[in-house]
Amino acid sequence: MHIQDLEQSIRERAYHLWIADGCRDGRADTHRLAAQREVLARSLGGIARVTIAETPAVSTPSDKKPREAKAVSKAKGK
Repeated sequence: MHIQDLEQSIRERAYHLWIADGCRDGRADTHRLAAQREVLARSLGGIARVTIAETPAVSTPSDKKPREAKAVSKAKGK
């Protein structure tokens, strides 16, 4: 597949994702990234085994768990 064909496939898939999402504005990056994942996985599928993990399209701060602080103990020796 040529680069132009790949880019066209990504644009078309992103458009279809936008339609499926109700034509909402402001989510072009989300649709384009999802389209890239799908198209690249499909085109690489003939070369290597590729799986697409189901992940949320957009992460929010509530999606991330806070890091736990690691306790550091220092032994005082005399």
